[in-house]
Amino acid sequence: IIVHENSALKLRARQAFTDRAGKQRTDGEEWLWRASGAFLPDVHEEVLGVVHAHVLTDKKALHVKALSSFTDAFGKARAAGQEWLVTIDDAPTHIPDVYEKVVGEVQITTLTSRQYAVIRDPVVDGSQRFGQKQLRKGERSFFLKPGERLEQGIQNVIVLGEEEALLLTATEQFQDGETLRKAGDRWMVYGPSDYIPPIAVNILEKRKSIPLDQNEGIYLRNLTSGKVSMIVGQSYMLKPDEELYVKHVPPVVESLLEKQGRDDAGVEFRARDPTRVVAYRAPHNSAVQVYDYKRHAARVVFGPELVKLAPEEEFTVLSLSGGVPKQAAKLQSLALLLGPDFMTDVIIVETSDHARLSLKLSYNWHFEYGSPDDADAAAMLFSVPDFTGDTCKAIGSLIRAAVAATTFDDFHKHSASIIRSAVFGRDESGNVMDKLVFSANRLVITNIDIQSVEPVDQRTRDALQKSVQLAIEITTTSQEAAARREAQRLEQEAHGKLERQKILDEAEAEKSRKELVTLQAASAAVESTGQATAEAKARAEAAHIEGQAAVRQAELKAQATRIEAQAALAQLTARQESEVTHTRALHALELDKARKLAAIEAGKLESVVQALGQDVLIDMASASEDARADLIGGLGLSSVLITDSASPLNLLETVEGLSGGK
Repeated sequence: IIVHENSALKLRARQAFTDRAGKQRTDGEEWLWRASGAFLPDVHEEVLGVVHAHVLTDKKALHVKALSSFTDAFGKARAAGQEWLVTIDDAPTHIPDVYEKVVGEVQITTLTSRQYAVIRDPVVDGSQRFGQKQLRKGERSFFLKPGERLEQGIQNVIVLGEEEALLLTATEQFQDGETLRKAGDRWMVYGPSDYIPPIAVNILEKRKSIPLDQNEGIYLRNLTSGKVSMIVGQSYMLKPDEELYVKHVPPVVESLLEKQGRDDAGVEFRARDPTRVVAYRAPHNSAVQVYDYKRHAARVVFGPELVKLAPEEEFTVLSLSGGVPKQAAKLQSLALLLGPDFMTDVIIVETSDHARLSLKLSYNWHFEYGSPDDADAAAMLFSVPDFTGDTCKAIGSLIRAAVAATTFDDFHKHSASIIRSAVFGRDESGNVMDKLVFSANRLVITNIDIQSVEPVDQRTRDALQKSVQLAIEITTTSQEAAARREAQRLEQEAHGKLERQKILDEAEAEKSRKELVTLQAASAAVESTGQATAEAKARAEAAHIEGQAAVRQAELKAQATRIEAQAALAQLTARQESEVTHTRALHALELDKARKLAAIEAGKLESVVQALGQDVLIDMASASEDARADLIGGLGLSSVLITDSASPLNLLETVEGLSGGK
């Protein structure tokens, strides 16, 4: 059997014997053969299989559990049931022993510089501390040992803004810097800062500064004293021993506040926050009563004003009668409108001759309360809980008493006078007074409008209807006769006016005809004068136009002549420039030709000199003049000067000789 790298053979003894490593084996004992290479099992050895190694990395470890007490491959004694980690620090690969059980692979836990973790039941110095916690801050990486677990996983560092804070409580006594915290203590950490809670600290909540407008507020409860207070018009951060207080109001008050909020906000209305100060906008010319249950006193606020409730205050809810006829508890409101306004009611009265009538009456009213600073006068406004119902009942009783002493016919003729005198009363002179004052709540009735009077009994209603119809017929007949007489009178007046107008119109027409004739004559004169003037102006304008045309034609001819001259000049200039350029090009070619010929002659002379050599030139110099002339002629030269550095030359004479002189 070949045992490869990172693998081992699992063997078992068939009987007690001594293996090839010299170790005594008992019957049924199991062990691993880890040496690489060929392996031949002994007759007393049974091969159970091949065990492969687990590869370990810096990010992966192996969780191992001991099945029985033994000494592992690293020489450490392990007790039965003990669990531990095998990491890359121990070995890059690990082959589990026969007494080891691989529980699983453990991935590394990595914390950044902005993270932390709380370890429950940590392993410290090789022993596990059950029930304890350990705080590990980043930046670091570690493997969770067997039995350890993360509390709430990997957590980020808590970042607090400038308007934020953390409410903390101590779960056990510990030293927080220079402060000794005891179990149960509450304190706050304010931003801006980063915060990692110690093990003995529990975060109760994260708080933010509450921004409040000048008309907004919150309710606070002190957890130590239990006192409830109110903060209005400033940004506020709760203290450690404070919490938001939830103020409950009666359902009817809640519904009235919600109704006002929906009227103002429409579909964007949001439910009231019970920790915010309860506020109600008192309308113009209204009064709102607030009762303080702590001081057992009431205060009245006159609108327009924003009414804010203190923690111990409640609104006084008005339950008023409404509808026609009045029904109790029909309307509910927080504000008492001070008027002027009106209320309508229907009452049943009976005359002295037992005619039952239904009266629909409307009362104009308002409150007279004096100065808003007068607390007693303001409190009187709310002394009658249902002022509409009580007022209608009181006025109805007065009217019924007065009508009961009057016959139907008399009441039908003088109903307004009877009702007003019954309600307002009469002064010492017998005149009807102009108002009725209720002293209990300072309510003033200033007018009564009788909107309808209808008999309740059908026979009375028929008799009244016939009487009314007869009265209407009599009135209609008299009005028709008066209308006819007035129409006749108006017709005669209109006829006279028409005749007079005809005469005036004829005189005016004659006057207009005279003016027309005068205007026609003047128009004819103007027309003849205008025609002559127009013809003269036309002739003058034609002459002017002809003169301008002639001037324009002369200008155009002069411009054409100038253009032709300029074109001829430009053509001549171009021709001359072309000739100059051509002449320059010919001269340049001749010059180049002369240079090239000179270069050829110089090259020819140099070639001849090189061909002759130095010795020949010396001989030529020493030869006679005739022989030298023949030699020079044979070389094709007209003249030549041969000298050496030892013989000076007269350059002037030499130049003259070369040019053909003596």
